[in-house]
Amino acid sequence: MRSEQIVAYGEPLASNTTDAPTPDAREVLVRVRNCGVCHSDVHLHDGHFELGYDKRLDLSSGRSLPFTMGHEVEGEVIALGDQANGVAIGDRVVVYPWIGCDNCDICTAGDGHVCNQPRAIGVNIDGGYSDHCLVPDTKYLVPYGDRSSALAATYACSGITAYGALEKAGVRTLAGPLLIVGLGGVGMMGLAFAKALTQGPVLVADIDAGKREAALAAGAAGAFDSANKAAINALRGTTGGGAAAVIDFVGSEASFAFADRCLDKGGHLVVVGLFGGRMSMPIPMFPLRNISISGSYVGSLAQFREMMALVRAGAVAPIPLTEKPLGDAGATLDALRAGQVLGRVVLTP
Repeated sequence: MRSEQIVAYGEPLASNTTDAPTPDAREVLVRVRNCGVCHSDVHLHDGHFELGYDKRLDLSSGRSLPFTMGHEVEGEVIALGDQANGVAIGDRVVVYPWIGCDNCDICTAGDGHVCNQPRAIGVNIDGGYSDHCLVPDTKYLVPYGDRSSALAATYACSGITAYGALEKAGVRTLAGPLLIVGLGGVGMMGLAFAKALTQGPVLVADIDAGKREAALAAGAAGAFDSANKAAINALRGTTGGGAAAVIDFVGSEASFAFADRCLDKGGHLVVVGLFGGRMSMPIPMFPLRNISISGSYVGSLAQFREMMALVRAGAVAPIPLTEKPLGDAGATLDALRAGQVLGRVVLTP
């Protein structure tokens, strides 16, 4: 099988050819048809997250090189282990990649996506920047009905990350406007799911005018330039005080500061993005403003199945997609670094 792999952190990907693995027990071999490229792949390729104050979180330990990234996988089942059931050869599926150890209390509670011993596909074990991907268990394979196969791949991260954050923000019962900060692939997916889950106004903010225009075309009730200092007062005036909930899909110092200042009293700020940096806030302002701030990391397998039921029902509008050959994986990572991607790029081996 052919794979685009990390051979040294921060260095160009290498195209390597190896034998395809043979599935054992409940394992499944999937022929990859589509694999989305996520901004978190940029951080993994770099080998670190920026923590601010010249500090970094090392991401280079715990895996052997060469390593195959890619956690947004759609493909065809082509081989089954002798204990695998529930799927058949030829089935087209989306792979839920956020796999834990399957033994600890966290996994038993259904939260394997935050397991302390993760086995996430494309993050901890080889993933979908390849023409084959080995999946540990059939329970991680989910059908997507008659939706586009390329779009289906993006729900494995963009979709479940947006869906999980919206659920954490309480979007179904939100008494006031929602603000989405950052209109990359996950932010655009957040807008699509927000339109499906709430009847309230959904506002957006981004520094890129083209992305703001795309969001307005997709149904956003208003769009703001987060690099413009006047945007905060404009948004607060439009909403009568601020947003009831804000989801920061960027996760930078600048985006967090903007999101915080756009939050109304009693509001909830959910941080999703991993761009990096640090935040500092006066402690008394938490109770005085009656606000809550939380993080959100992808979503559980149960949430993924709920989300895919919405997708199969046609309730979620598609996000912009660009399909590129597998060999363009490295160039796509560079485009993401430069902020030049609208929606999602999907690799097609």
